[in-house]
Amino acid sequence: MAAAASSALHAVGAVASAKPRSAAPAVARRRSVRVAAGAAAKGGPGSSGRGRLVARNAVAAKADEAAAAAGSKSGGHELLLFEALREALIEEMNLDPTVCVMGEDVGHYGGSYKVTKGLAEMFGDLRVLDTPIAENSFTGMGVGAAMKGLRPVVEGMNMGFLLLAYNQISNNCGMLHYTSGGQFKIPIVIRGPGGVGRQLGAEHSQRLESYFQSIPGLQMVACSTPYNAKGLMKAAIRSENPVVLFEHVLLYNLKEKIPDEEYICCLEEAEMVRPGEHVTILTYSRMRYHVMQAAKTLVNKGYDPEVIDIRSLKPFDLHTIGNSIKKTHRVLIVEECMRTGGIGASLRSAIIDNFWDYLDAPIMCLSSQDVPTPYAATLEDATVVQPAQIVAAVEQICQ
Repeated sequence: MAAAASSALHAVGAVASAKPRSAAPAVARRRSVRVAAGAAAKGGPGSSGRGRLVARNAVAAKADEAAAAAGSKSGGHELLLFEALREALIEEMNLDPTVCVMGEDVGHYGGSYKVTKGLAEMFGDLRVLDTPIAENSFTGMGVGAAMKGLRPVVEGMNMGFLLLAYNQISNNCGMLHYTSGGQFKIPIVIRGPGGVGRQLGAEHSQRLESYFQSIPGLQMVACSTPYNAKGLMKAAIRSENPVVLFEHVLLYNLKEKIPDEEYICCLEEAEMVRPGEHVTILTYSRMRYHVMQAAKTLVNKGYDPEVIDIRSLKPFDLHTIGNSIKKTHRVLIVEECMRTGGIGASLRSAIIDNFWDYLDAPIMCLSSQDVPTPYAATLEDATVVQPAQIVAAVEQICQ
C-alpha cells in the first residue's frame, strides 16, 4: 500500500512550489549553494566548514558546531524553537525538491504548533500535504514515498497518535532497508510534539521514546534548544536513515539566538551543557532545564555537576558519556520517560557494560512514575522529576 500510494506523490519531487518549474534548476541551485558554502568555508569568517558540505550523511564535527555557536554570539537572529524547526524545513525544501511534508493540518492551518506555518503557500499543496486523520495510512504513504526517492517529513499532530502507525514505523521504516536486501533506503523523518505538557491528560502526555527504542534500523533524537532543533532537523532530513525527532510541547516557545550561516548538528552526538568534576548528569529534552535549575542549587552547596544533554537517544554517544564518567566516576540519569523500560534503563545498562570499572557509586536514575499522567496539575507534577529530587539524588551519590 505504501509504495503504491507514493506513486501518485512522486510528482512532488518535481514540484517545488505552486509556480511550475522543473526539478533540474532546483537541483542545480542546490549544488551551487553547496559549492558556494564550500568556498565560504575555506576563507569566510565564522564559516562552519565541513558541516556545510555534508549533503547526506548528517554528520557535523564538534568544531563546526562550536564555530556556529560562536558565530551566533556576534551575529545571528533570535528564534523560538518552533520557528527554528520551521526555518530548517524551509531551507531544506528550498535546497532539495524531493523534501516534502505530510500530516494532519500541516498545510494551510500551519500545524498544531505552527511549525509548518506558511509552507503550503511557499511550496504548494503537493509538497505540503494535508492528510486525513489516519496515522497508519499517511505514515505508510510517507514510507512508500521515501522508497521511491522522496524525503518526506511526517508530522504526528501528537506523538501519542503515532501509536496508530507503529506497524509502519517498526516493520516498514526500520526494516525495509534490510528486508529488501539493500534495494531501498528509507530517508524519512517522523516528528511531532510529545511529553508531559500542562494538563493535557494521559493520552496527550505520551513519551514514546521507550516504545521506539527497540526498533532495529531506526534512529532517535530529541531537541531541547532552538539551536539544536534546527541543526537536528536539517541533519535528519539529509540522513539516509529513518529518524524520529522528538519535540517537547513545553519547549516550543523557548527563544535563542542562532547563526545566520547554515549549520547542522550530528545525529549521534551528545552536547556538553555544563562541564564539572563531581558527578555526571545525563538528561535530554525538557529535563535539561530541570537539571540546570538543580545545578544552580548544587553549586551553591559546593557540588560541581557535569551536565550532558544526550540528544541522540539511539544510538547513545558513549564516547562523550564515557569520557565524562572516567572523570567524575558518578552518574545520575534524569529523564521524563517512564521508569520501566525507558531510555534511562537502556542507558544505565550501556554504562554498566562499558564503564563499570570507572564507577565509584551505583548509577541512579530519576524517571517519571509508571502511571497514566493525571489531569490535575499537582498530581501531574508529582509524576515528573522535579529539581529538588535531582539535588537530593546528587547529594546521595556524592556522600
